[in-house]
Amino acid sequence: MDDTFRIKKGLYLLFLLFLSGVVCVSIHYSLPEEKKSGSLVANVLKDLKLGPGELSARRAQLVSKSNKQHFQLDTHSGNLFVNEKIDREALCGKMEPCLLLSEIVLQNPLKIYKVEIEIKDVNDNSPEFSKTEFNLEIPENVPTNTRFPLESAKDADLGENSIQNYTLSSSGHFRLDVQSDEVGSKYVDLVLETSLDREKEAQFLLIVTAVDGGVPQRTGKVQIKIKVLDNNDNFPQFTQSEYKVKLKENCLRGTLVSKVKAKDLDFGSNAQISYSFYRVSEKIIHLFHLNENTGEITVLGPIDYEEEASYNMNIKATDGGGLSGHCKVLVEIEDENDNAPEISVISVTSPLAEDSPLDTLVVLFSVTDRDSGDNGRTSCSVEMNLPFLLKNTVNNYYQLVTQSPLDREKVSEYNITISTADRGFPKLISTRIISVEISDVNDNSPVFEKSKYEMQVWENNIPGLLMGSVHAVDLDVEQNAKVTYSVVPGNASGDPVASYVSINSETGNMYLLRSLDYEQIKEFQVTVRASDGGSPPLSSEVVVRVVILDENDNAPFFLYPLQNSTSPCNELVPKSVEAGYLVAKVVAVDGDSGQNSWLSYELLKATDPGLFNIGAQNGEVKTRRPLTERDTNKQRLIILVRDNGHPPQSSTATLNILPVDGFSDPYLNIASVSQEASEEDGSLTMYLVICLAAVSFVFLICIIVFVVIKIYKKESSFITALPQFPPALPEIPETGVDSQSGSLSRTYQYDVCLTGGSLSSDFRFLRPLIPVFSMGDPTVSENHRISSISQETPDQVESQKQREQVNK
Repeated sequence: MDDTFRIKKGLYLLFLLFLSGVVCVSIHYSLPEEKKSGSLVANVLKDLKLGPGELSARRAQLVSKSNKQHFQLDTHSGNLFVNEKIDREALCGKMEPCLLLSEIVLQNPLKIYKVEIEIKDVNDNSPEFSKTEFNLEIPENVPTNTRFPLESAKDADLGENSIQNYTLSSSGHFRLDVQSDEVGSKYVDLVLETSLDREKEAQFLLIVTAVDGGVPQRTGKVQIKIKVLDNNDNFPQFTQSEYKVKLKENCLRGTLVSKVKAKDLDFGSNAQISYSFYRVSEKIIHLFHLNENTGEITVLGPIDYEEEASYNMNIKATDGGGLSGHCKVLVEIEDENDNAPEISVISVTSPLAEDSPLDTLVVLFSVTDRDSGDNGRTSCSVEMNLPFLLKNTVNNYYQLVTQSPLDREKVSEYNITISTADRGFPKLISTRIISVEISDVNDNSPVFEKSKYEMQVWENNIPGLLMGSVHAVDLDVEQNAKVTYSVVPGNASGDPVASYVSINSETGNMYLLRSLDYEQIKEFQVTVRASDGGSPPLSSEVVVRVVILDENDNAPFFLYPLQNSTSPCNELVPKSVEAGYLVAKVVAVDGDSGQNSWLSYELLKATDPGLFNIGAQNGEVKTRRPLTERDTNKQRLIILVRDNGHPPQSSTATLNILPVDGFSDPYLNIASVSQEASEEDGSLTMYLVICLAAVSFVFLICIIVFVVIKIYKKESSFITALPQFPPALPEIPETGVDSQSGSLSRTYQYDVCLTGGSLSSDFRFLRPLIPVFSMGDPTVSENHRISSISQETPDQVESQKQREQVNK
């Protein structure tokens, strides 16, 4: 329908062109097929009688009349090129000629040129058969000159390029006869020239070749397989007229005796042969079986040389056409060594003690064979690499004795294979396996799994705690392998080791009998003995190292300020200090070890939290800002120290800080003495001893002064109060370096200030060597005030009164 529409459209266009007076000119070109894309067909300028550049100026176009654009026009040069490779067979098939129509359309003025391009055939296709192989079946008695038509080959090319002839491979029986029909097509017949004999040649393989006339010449081939069908014109014939076979007695049922073979030159059913006994005795039928298809003769019944030494059999072979052939089979029976030696065990020593002496009798046995001659003579042997030796005695009696020491721990049981063979051919061998168990002797000590044990336990354990177990293995068995455990007497940290640990005698579990303290004992060793149950018993020992692990069971303890003091610890601070002034150094220790003893300090609570801070690692209490008049005269700090254990433990201590305006001269002297003492000895221990001696001395002075004051009180009663002792405030360094002992460095100047109630508090450092009186005794205070006033200037007296008002 599409072709009809295109034809109508083309006719309509031609009609319109004719009406418009447009003149069409036809141009004809020829081109061989299979040209590559871009090949030149022709230059149309000369044929169109146009000048160079005229095609481009008039906007020339090449219009194809088919579905594909097979050509392209270069409007500048006028060359006509192949657009894509052209296959004539695909375009036109067997049509002749093969034309491709196009039009060149020019504008201004409009003119159309018809272009016909004829595609010439080239020999690009080979002859082809529909199959690669044809099969023919021809009876062997077919007459000569019989024709067998063959399928012709096909060639897509035309004329001389198509098939011109057929050839046949050499054959003495067949030839080819090639003829042409009325349209010029070639056909071929296979003709039988000589008669066939299937028995001589059962099949033929012929090659038929189709040849075309092109240049270069192309061919196509096909195989012709010819199968010659058979006629029954041959008798079956045995390969031998007489078969001689030797057969040993006592053959098993189904043993192959012989196989007869007959051949028939025929084919198919005419060559199918069946075998059968012919004129044989009933005994042979019961002793032998003949397979009618294969010709195999097998044993059917028992064959005994002593009953009959030979057998004669007649065999007949018959083909499918009824023709038959005959042969004889002679079977000679050979005597055979058909009785194997027998082993009779007389006695076996089992179990056998592993400490048995050499040449101990283990097995006694005899060997017999019912055959005679060499077939009845026997030899006996046992396995190699065994701790046993085989001895031969008279009348085929044998002894198996020990030849090397036994060890039950290496081999607990021997399966001894005794082999005996006669001297027949082939040899008959009999075997007997005898099991001999080796009984145990206590010859192995218990062996611990480890050469040394280490067990770890946490301190503060519960008495009776399982801390681990030891295990020993004894290679012996039963009672000889029963291991019991015990602790070897000894000492651990001065105490009997039995007071620390106990052991379960059967399981080896070790238990702690007391609670351990890491701070008292870090580790100890226990020697454990393992003994077996043999007689006499054997034992071995191993050392168990018990390591105590530290727990965080000690809270930090303040060395300064003492946390168990009944009186608060007071520190005096000049009101004129700047930020970063070292007020005091807090010192704490922890009885634990490792990270459990790593301490950190923290200011838990303060009267004014923004006034002081404490070093987390060194415990130094410093001012965060300068003191002002608004700050209270008594600052109370609660200091927390925490260790690094899990869970952590902590302690708190209270430190009172008293801001003052200045210190007195006596205090400066004492401070100087303290500084000189600090420079002489930097050891904390020596420093504490000196402080203790000083405090003791001051305490004695205070007692004496107290008695004197009591006596003096009765005489003088007009004095009512005594102000606080006003020492002058010296220059104090703002920085200090803490040592590993937790104290301030020896170059730091230690200033001591005493306030009301300081006599009842714990000592801090060196107290002044002058008497210091409590404000609670008005008589003493007033006397002291009078003596002080007599030595002071009026300005100092006025300043002292102001301080008393502030303190009140």
